Amino acid sequence: MQYKFYAFLSRMRYITRWGLMRNTFPENIQEHSHQVAVLAHGLALIRRDILGLEADPERCATAALYHDASEILTGDLPTPIKYYNPEIKHAYKQVERVSGEKLLSMLPEQLRDSMAPLIFEEDPVSRDIVKAADKLSAHIKCIEELKAGNLEFVSAAQQTCRALKEMALPEVDWFMANCLESFGRNLDELE
Repeated sequence: MQYKFYAFLSRMRYITRWGLMRNTFPENIQEHSHQVAVLAHGLALIRRDILGLEADPERCATAALYHDASEILTGDLPTPIKYYNPEIKHAYKQVERVSGEKLLSMLPEQLRDSMAPLIFEEDPVSRDIVKAADKLSAHIKCIEELKAGNLEFVSAAQQTCRALKEMALPEVDWFMANCLESFGRNLDELE
């Protein structure tokens, strides 16, 4: 029997994000998942090593790699639709769950229990960190688009910044105060 899980994951590069907006730099969910994994790992390190709070950086990074895996089957539903009202949000969460279960069924039985917590982000601390990294990735996308002169992302930048602050996670606050400004700089300015 051929297991299709990893073949489906390789198709993440074909699913674009920000479909309702003009993008200077197109982004797919494979690229996005990598960035979220790096950010989640960093946020977890900050939480654990700087703030002295509980976090598992490796688990956060791994969960982040799979956080949008369900979109392989569903596509990337734009945020204004996904969160339009509580009923749609709940229904979409159910669709994501079914998609995740279908993906898990494409793995050998022996791997499913190990992968399920990553696909479904079951650990509360890891889930919050991955969610924050996902929002942070969206905010960084906005910063980069604005840096390129794309004013289409002005309100998205404001919304994502506000959402990050509302999360009230100390590791996010630390990152925003100490790392975020660098994303608006060019290579020479980073030197």
